[in-house]
Amino acid sequence: MKLERQVYLLNPKELSPETIAVTFAKTSRSPQSFRQIAAELTDEQSAQFHEKWVVGYGHASVAEHAVLHIAIENVSRLAIETIESNRLASYTEKSTRYQKWNPEAFYLPPELEGHALQEFYIRAVRGLFEAYEQSIPKVKAVVEREEPLLPGESQSAWERRVRSQTTDVCRFLLPAASLANVGVTANARVLEHAIQKMLSHPLSEVRALGAEVKQVAQAEVPTLLKYADHVPYIEQCAQALENAAGAASPVSPTTDSPAWCRLVAFAPQAEERVLAAALFRYGNQGFAAALEAVRRAGREERERLADIILGSLGPHDIPLRELEHASFSFELIVDQGAYFEIKRHRMMTQTPQALTADLGYAVPRRFPAAGLDEIYCDAMNAAQHTYEALAGLDAHLASYVVPNGFNRRLLMTLNLREAYQFCALRSAPNAHFSVRRVALCMAEQIRSATPTLAQFLRLPKELNWQEIEDEYFART
Repeated sequence: MKLERQVYLLNPKELSPETIAVTFAKTSRSPQSFRQIAAELTDEQSAQFHEKWVVGYGHASVAEHAVLHIAIENVSRLAIETIESNRLASYTEKSTRYQKWNPEAFYLPPELEGHALQEFYIRAVRGLFEAYEQSIPKVKAVVEREEPLLPGESQSAWERRVRSQTTDVCRFLLPAASLANVGVTANARVLEHAIQKMLSHPLSEVRALGAEVKQVAQAEVPTLLKYADHVPYIEQCAQALENAAGAASPVSPTTDSPAWCRLVAFAPQAEERVLAAALFRYGNQGFAAALEAVRRAGREERERLADIILGSLGPHDIPLRELEHASFSFELIVDQGAYFEIKRHRMMTQTPQALTADLGYAVPRRFPAAGLDEIYCDAMNAAQHTYEALAGLDAHLASYVVPNGFNRRLLMTLNLREAYQFCALRSAPNAHFSVRRVALCMAEQIRSATPTLAQFLRLPKELNWQEIEDEYFART
């Protein structure tokens, strides 16, 4: 009997996510088609399967086939950080670049209800939104003056460009308490861990959100999320490490890199490993032999190999996976708005420090150009004073009042393949200027560390991070 190839969808309108997960799981031991397996399953049988195999025996990968789409509205941007801290999920959130934000839409933590600092908190947040509202028309006038209509550009396209560049500047005033919406697509395995993190979080907003996400998701995957709960390890580890970090003696590093963007670690043999891995993949020799061949090759031969791997990349092509054998670790000090752009790149490891007002704030050039330097700085300084007062009560709680313009320290490790994507996307003209500065500075240091491979990084020509900084910032 001739078997015909078949490709089809299992309809989530007809089958529950748990049943779809069981259908895929059973194919490892059943000769039946997916349609036949699904037709014989009930929700009760699917629940029993998951109780036995996923919960009982720990075959958690089965839960990855149960996918949910969760809409979350009116949560603080601070809470969104925890929601989006899971790598293997997809998120789309309300943009600070393409929307004007409602000055009444901010989160009031229940921890402050009835506390003497409640009114202090509200005044600071309202002050930030008032400065935001005042800034928009004045910054817009500067943008209109500096960015005239281009030849061939339509009036509506110019207006969109002006609006975007205006909000790009004014967003520096938006506090972490601002309410936003986020759409989440995640499988049940990821969602279980996400819920555990939320239920173990120090902020009551995040814990309440975790309980609500669990309740909503369990309507679709009751068994797979049954045991998603508070994890004492997460709390205990965080507290112990906070204590250890506080007791550690600070050491000032010596480096020629900019203080805000430093390549702190990379393998000196990174290029050799990438080239050898490419030969290994398409050859029939062992890795040690391929590595030795690369080490003995002359400069011209290495450049020829690099050109084969990267020289013909189109603008939308993805480089070979072998670039992942080279990795880089950067320590960054960037404004919170830039961090929110960076955190969307999840094919890397990011370790952010807490959002504080300890590292000062950036001043975009168009604030003083619009005569708003005093208004901006007064609002930011008031937020800093409020942060310091709140931090005496609870440092986690104090983060709500910190605006996008304040700087934050971040450690990020990424491989060369991801660096190609990050640097190309975030240095492009339509990227926010805060993150363009980051991408170009990282690219400069990656090129210095791996010149043969990084010469092919897709970057705007004749542009560097210092030029971005000089054009867009009065102070960083």
